Amino acid sequence: MTEEISEVDCVLRPMNCEINLLSRSDGSTMFMQGDTAIIAGVNGPIEAKSQKMMYDRISVEVTYTPLKGPPKVDDRLIETYIKETCESTILVSFHPNTMVCINLQELQDSGGLLACAINASCLALINAGLSMKFTIAAVHCTIEKETGEVIVDPDSTQLKNARAEFTFAFDSIKKDIVCCHSIGRFSQSEFLASMNKCKQVSQSVFDYYREVTKKYANII
Repeated sequence: MTEEISEVDCVLRPMNCEINLLSRSDGSTMFMQGDTAIIAGVNGPIEAKSQKMMYDRISVEVTYTPLKGPPKVDDRLIETYIKETCESTILVSFHPNTMVCINLQELQDSGGLLACAINASCLALINAGLSMKFTIAAVHCTIEKETGEVIVDPDSTQLKNARAEFTFAFDSIKKDIVCCHSIGRFSQSEFLASMNKCKQVSQSVFDYYREVTKKYANII
C-alpha cells in the first residue's frame, strides 16, 4: 500500500514484503519499496568463529550481494552501514560468544537501495525472533537541483535531478537518528529540513512493520 503523510506533503512508494521466504534461515524477508527489492536472511545466534568471537557480546556479520558482478567498494559500504545499524538495535549482551549473520541479495535497484536494505534487515531480525532494543526504519530523500525541494523516497527517474541524497534510519522509541548517509552538496538548513521530513515519514514504515508482524504473531 502507499503510505501518505499529509502534514509533510510527501508519499512513500508502495511497500510489500514476503516473510519466511528462505527455508534455511532463522528469519527472512523479501522487501520491496516501489521497484527496489531486496531479499534478507538472518541466521543466529550461532557459534562464532574464533577470530570473530567476542566474550561479552554477540558479533554481527553482514554480507551484501549485488545484482550483477562481484561486490564493489560501494557494496562494502552498504555492509558497514547495515552492520553498525543492526548492532545498535540488537541486545548484543544477551548472547555473548555468538554471532548473527545477515545476508542480503539485491534483486532490483530503482532508488533508495540502502534504505530498502536496512528495512529488509530489520524485518528479517524481527522474523528471526532476536531480542531487540527497538526497531529501525530507514527513509531515503533527495534535494532537487532546480527547486531545492526535498523529495522523499524518490524513484530512479527523480534521482537524475538530485543535487544531494540522504538516507536516515531512526529508532522506534525516540525517533533518534541511528544511521545517516549523505551524497552531494547541501547546506545545514537543507540537511535539517530533510531529516525532519524523513523523521515524520518513518512512522509509516514502523506502522507497516506492525501490520506485517501481526499476520504471523499471535501477540504483539
